[in-house]
Amino acid sequence: MTDQALPIEADPEKIVPEGHIEPRRLRPLQRLVPFVLAYPVRLSLTLLFLLISAITSLAIPAALGGAIDEGFVAQNLENVGRYGWIVLTIALVMAIASGARFYFISVIGERVLADLRQAVFGHLLRLDAAYFDRNRIGELTSRLNGDVAVIRGAVGSSLSLALRSMVTIIGALVMMILTSPALTLAVVIALPLVMVPVIAFSRRLRGMSRKTQDALADLSAMATEMLGANRTVKAFTQEQVQSTLYDQRSEASYHAETRRLGARAVMVGMVIFLGTGALVGLVWWGARSVFDGAVTAGQLAQFLVYALMASGALTNVSEVLGTLQMVAGSTERLTEILDTEPAIKDPASPLDLPEPPLGTVEFDKVSFAYDGANGEKVLDGVSFSVAKGQTVALVGPSGSGKSTTLSLLQRFYDIDGGTIRVDGIDVRDLRLGELRQRFAYVEQEPIIFAGTIRDNILFGKPEAGHEEVIAAAKAALVDDFVADLPAGYDTIVGERGVMLSGGQKQRLAIARAILRNAPILLLDEATSALDAQSEYLVQLALEHLMKGRTTLVIAHRLATIRDASTILVLEGGRIIDQGTHGELVAKDGRYAELAKLQFREA
Repeated sequence: MTDQALPIEADPEKIVPEGHIEPRRLRPLQRLVPFVLAYPVRLSLTLLFLLISAITSLAIPAALGGAIDEGFVAQNLENVGRYGWIVLTIALVMAIASGARFYFISVIGERVLADLRQAVFGHLLRLDAAYFDRNRIGELTSRLNGDVAVIRGAVGSSLSLALRSMVTIIGALVMMILTSPALTLAVVIALPLVMVPVIAFSRRLRGMSRKTQDALADLSAMATEMLGANRTVKAFTQEQVQSTLYDQRSEASYHAETRRLGARAVMVGMVIFLGTGALVGLVWWGARSVFDGAVTAGQLAQFLVYALMASGALTNVSEVLGTLQMVAGSTERLTEILDTEPAIKDPASPLDLPEPPLGTVEFDKVSFAYDGANGEKVLDGVSFSVAKGQTVALVGPSGSGKSTTLSLLQRFYDIDGGTIRVDGIDVRDLRLGELRQRFAYVEQEPIIFAGTIRDNILFGKPEAGHEEVIAAAKAALVDDFVADLPAGYDTIVGERGVMLSGGQKQRLAIARAILRNAPILLLDEATSALDAQSEYLVQLALEHLMKGRTTLVIAHRLATIRDASTILVLEGGRIIDQGTHGELVAKDGRYAELAKLQFREA
């Protein structure tokens, strides 16, 4: 499989064309086998109790046949009572075994789903940034939650039913042969008439199941996106428009599901009708055999019960096949994620960064385009270096490549040409985790998680103690506003920090960066969206954070970078000028124009 997952906007009709019989059918379910085999003891106990319950259920008709011939036909009440006790004993063993089988298969099912969910989530976190550029978060969340829920609803019960039904069919056929080979031959001849149309029809269900899951994923993605942007929706009075679009997608999901249910209903009805027809023919043939003296009445009754058991198990298998088709679709969507290889990964023979850290950065003729080497270049031959403890600022219009520079430095993407070095080593020769440990990153719009203030600070260094958290919070001026909160550092900040102001979020992000204590600091317009008072407080916190660290800072407000060691002016993906604030103003170039405009406005 390629490193690109199924396109999110792909038309489901193109995934499984109408009228096309998908050759792989249930093959995606094979991917669940390693997860099941990881628990051999539980699986062995499940199979043991499954066999016990199946064998005991097959023993009951044999006892019934004996009771008819030796009890009712012979008119011997004592034999009827004896067989009754035998049946009760068998039923007790069957009940215990069935309960144990249900428990163990259900536990295995839940364990497999937990392992599968963890594997998919862990793999998602390891995928590169470009993967998330191509795929909608809501759709991925739908796969992680919705598709796992589909599997959960079926894997335990359906797997148990399928295994029990298969054992019952095999056991019933064996007992039928032992009871009457002639009647069994008639059943074997009639069986293909029932099975062939069922198998052929069930193949279509997988394609329908995939369409249903894609429609649900699209619905979930839209809901996640719109609910997350509810203020923007309200600000542009888009409630009715978006509600209508959601209704349309919901109806598409409904129709996709009803088509699948209709097809499954037809298949179940087909099995019942064909099975009943075969049973009627069997009864007629059996009655003729009794009249001819080929079998006894008890043997016929015994044979018919086995035939009914096989027929019922066959019906169960047909229903399970329909369920497994849907599970296969969900499993396939999850394994598509697991099969996606990250484009950015650790090198085969990684080098070690020097200790203690040097804190140096170098861009050497770096070129990069988001669409690959043939796309429009975002950076074109960019070269600069940052020595230990220096502050280098990047300025320029939107789209000039400033934020891309910080992304490439952390190797969120691989460059198309040139070299990026951290502490003198090419970033492509370093382990990703070790490389990124060298950076502390404060974004323009910091990500605040839906936990407590303490949790968000600890995100920078989870193993930190209470004293370290408090020290970082005080240095970032977080302690100032936390002191006024009733729950202090245990205050819940809400999703994306909705309970905090912009300045408070920024200071919280700075505290996180301080706690990380990395040698290189990356600031992406950390004060651009703040009011004057908040900007002053954040700037104080940043000054503490920048002290003694190598810093790369992106800034629109030139007043915040007047003291930078070097200012790089970017335009069109190139460095068009560089120098200190005073030098660039004296050159009367692009930077001087920006400075005159901003300081005049100030």
